[in-house]
Amino acid sequence: MNATGTVVSVHIAATGAAPMKSVSEIQVVAGKGIEGDRYALKLGTYSNQPGSGRDVTLIEIEAIEALRRDYQITLEPGATRRNLVTRGVALNHLVDVEFTVGNAVLRGTRLCDPCGHMEKLTVKGAMRGLIHRGGLRAEIVRGGLIRAGDAITLR
Repeated sequence: MNATGTVVSVHIAATGAAPMKSVSEIQVVAGKGIEGDRYALKLGTYSNQPGSGRDVTLIEIEAIEALRRDYQITLEPGATRRNLVTRGVALNHLVDVEFTVGNAVLRGTRLCDPCGHMEKLTVKGAMRGLIHRGGLRAEIVRGGLIRAGDAITLR
């Protein structure tokens, strides 16, 4: 497992079906989520689902590149419906692990399997192509600012 990586891009959406918007930075707040994002606002597709641990979602750019290479499906990073697109870090290995992104601390809670909602908003076959590479859900341990270009390091 590579212990360090980089944030490639940052994305938020105001509601569950709204297109993801690329932003240069986000403010994450422990116990709440990402300021301005659908889940912090309780307007996400899965906001009414029980449980926590989905404050921030991450996906590897390598998974998006593999989707294009292996399935001939091209998705823009924001179309994956994940907040952070990363490079150089094996997200599947970060379940139950604390890591730093920018000056925030996150803890991986579970894998973020691709869902039918994402496929409904994008391209048929995208869900199948992201099985086991759909990313990671994380909770915010310590709030802070996260920017594109920030390092991701294990604690």
